[in-house]
Amino acid sequence: MSDLRQEVAALLEGGNAHVTLEKGLHGVPLALLGKRAAGSAHTLWQLAEHIRIAQWDILEFSRDPSHASPSWPEGYWPATPAPPSASAWTRCRKSIREDLAAMVALVRDPARDLLAPLPHAPEKSLLREALLVADHNAYHLGQFVALRQRLGAWRG
Repeated sequence: MSDLRQEVAALLEGGNAHVTLEKGLHGVPLALLGKRAAGSAHTLWQLAEHIRIAQWDILEFSRDPSHASPSWPEGYWPATPAPPSASAWTRCRKSIREDLAAMVALVRDPARDLLAPLPHAPEKSLLREALLVADHNAYHLGQFVALRQRLGAWRG
């Protein structure tokens, strides 16, 4: 039986009940990132960038008591339907990977008590924040993959 840290890290990294973020974000044609399928509220770019921003915010909130979150909702969504450049898309995916790895490292750090109240938010814990990242990422990754399917850009 694995311990709680391993279980939470595995949940964050995905691949059990759904695809990993890496697989879901990989291989999207740049021309489709700004496309909105009929009935879709967001584009692929908007969903990926939202994942990036929210995950970064939760990570920073978890490790920096002086972190100031973006304003809601405008600070959590990109202003444009498409990335401004191919390098912006590359940076988005890289940041998602790096921030996810940083959250996993926090969870795996034996010096951190997963259940202890955060000093700056006593009603919250590192475990709660890690589960929030996993939940939020899974929700929007599901939307991302479904949109890729509707745009003909998913081979599962």
